[in-house]
Amino acid sequence: MLLRNLLFYPAFYLGSILITSASLISAPFSVPAFRRRVRNWAQWQRWCLRHIVGIKLVIEGKPHDEPVLYAIKHESFFEAIDAPALLDCPSVFAKRELFSIPGWGRAALAYGLIPVAREQGAKALMNMIRSARRMIADGRPLVIFPEGTRIPHGESRPLQAGFAGLYKMLALPVVPVAVNSGPLYQRGLKTPGTITYKFGEPIPPGLPREEIEARVIREINALNP
Repeated sequence: MLLRNLLFYPAFYLGSILITSASLISAPFSVPAFRRRVRNWAQWQRWCLRHIVGIKLVIEGKPHDEPVLYAIKHESFFEAIDAPALLDCPSVFAKRELFSIPGWGRAALAYGLIPVAREQGAKALMNMIRSARRMIADGRPLVIFPEGTRIPHGESRPLQAGFAGLYKMLALPVVPVAVNSGPLYQRGLKTPGTITYKFGEPIPPGLPREEIEARVIREINALNP
């Protein structure tokens, strides 16, 4: 396991630098090429995990063709990086601090990730809604990690308050997605095994806050023991 990790980290990060650089070079010339490079980064992570670490991926259910809001369980960095490989050019709500990372931040903005500035309250929510509506008009699905931070596998916590506001204002169906990456994709050692995604049934817009939050919490924790 130690040897696998000693090979994984330099391979993944060196590849990440090369792919991110290629994406920034292609961005001014071709939006489709730029988006392919971003997807390539997510696919590179999958390749490294499968062939170096020994982590397989299983997907139960499938994404939807129409724009929806995917509410994904957040247990590790795996699902955040993997979103462009899992979905067709998704626009992800991400913490504003991540956009300050050299190179990556520029690529993230150009790709269409939506900064989340929680400390700005209602102002931040309105900015997110405006950005999200532009992505919806472009036919892109939206991705949110509604718990707001990584949650250890097996634990269930309340959703961030902003989720209910986005659900109400965007009036999109919500597709909850459970994932159990936490035990395998840890900060230090990555361990062999199987990561599973489980797509839930779409939840229609217009439900009361208590109901939508309860249903999302139940569905994104469907893979908990």
